[in-house]
Amino acid sequence: MSDVGDWDEGKPLPEEIVKEIQKEDTRIKSPIVDIDENLRLIGTAHISRASADDVRAEIANWDPDIVAVELCKSRLDALTKPDRFDNETLGKVLKEGKAPLVLFQSLLAGEQRKLGLAEGEKPGTDLLAAIQAAGEAKKEVALVDRDIQITLRRAWRRMGLREKWRVVTSLLLADEDEDSEVSVDELLRDGDLITEMLTELRTAAPNAGEVLVDERDEFLAGAIARLRDEGKVLAVMGAGHLAGVSKRLKAGDTLTPNRFNELNHVPAPSPIWKILKWTLPLLMLSMFGYLIYQGDWQQLRQSAGMWLFLNAALSAIGATLARGHPLAILTAALASPITSLNPTLAAGWFAGAMQMKVAQPSTRDLQDFLRLDRLSVFWKNKVGRVLLVTAFANLGSAAGAWIAGSAIVSTFIGNF
Repeated sequence: MSDVGDWDEGKPLPEEIVKEIQKEDTRIKSPIVDIDENLRLIGTAHISRASADDVRAEIANWDPDIVAVELCKSRLDALTKPDRFDNETLGKVLKEGKAPLVLFQSLLAGEQRKLGLAEGEKPGTDLLAAIQAAGEAKKEVALVDRDIQITLRRAWRRMGLREKWRVVTSLLLADEDEDSEVSVDELLRDGDLITEMLTELRTAAPNAGEVLVDERDEFLAGAIARLRDEGKVLAVMGAGHLAGVSKRLKAGDTLTPNRFNELNHVPAPSPIWKILKWTLPLLMLSMFGYLIYQGDWQQLRQSAGMWLFLNAALSAIGATLARGHPLAILTAALASPITSLNPTLAAGWFAGAMQMKVAQPSTRDLQDFLRLDRLSVFWKNKVGRVLLVTAFANLGSAAGAWIAGSAIVSTFIGNF
């Protein structure tokens, strides 16, 4: 702010100083909730420099012993060491079949990044400010959020196919300029707006909303409650979690060891899904074996031809929709008829690996992907394209296997 120390009291202040004061007076402060004299919560916008300034001011003025931040080790590393995401990491994602999970995480993060870029700050500005200010003031820092990978895996596993489809399509088809119409001040001022956004998430995907919002509120409250006997605590969290966390803390809710383990547990895939994954391949192999045993070469050729064509064609179409390299598309077509008979393999893994080999992402591509300011980056960026080729080729392969399998079974039964 401009210096007014030498200005005569009888004269009006210069216009630029008046505007500066008005700006300071009207800026929305980050909401604060005092649980008691030794526990204070501050709700921030993760993309707001103003929120970061508020956090620094609270640490300086309130003088806590511990600064608890809504971060886990993985998210902290992602904020402080963004260059850790390299080609080796991308290759590991493909080998471990995590492309859909990374796409889901990228889409969610991209929504926040778009607003962050509009505000001129990167997501996590407030949380990094809390850690830096705590370090400068020699305060203890506590990471109180659940590991992001556990949260995403639980959300992904809890969602049914319809929920996954609604979430992904709503993110992919959203207006890329829509979020820029919502300012940080609006988010901090209007609790109803935050509630509405969270309600929309629960409406589109109630199981995901429960994991991403309710479970995290419970986890944050439990982790913060454990710090209460260790001194004066200032907890820094996104404004969307403030109501849920403060309610639990005021009620004296605690996180028992059993509940803590439950919230950190990633449910295993449904046994029904495992059975379905193996049912079709075993059924196909059994029918092909039976036709060979019977010497029915005509039906064998027809069935095998249908299996090869539909698997290859739909997997190749998936890779094409992802704008894959011709060699990646060819790989998807060649791999799909074989991998569809082996649930431990996936055509997308091979197609994605080929895409990565023939169009290897550069360091610049990796950095651009991490910004993800527009959804079109998925198709234009080499990293995004590797992930899309992997996911879309797998979807096409799965569709081809079930369509071909259903047609073959119907024909087999009709001729039996």
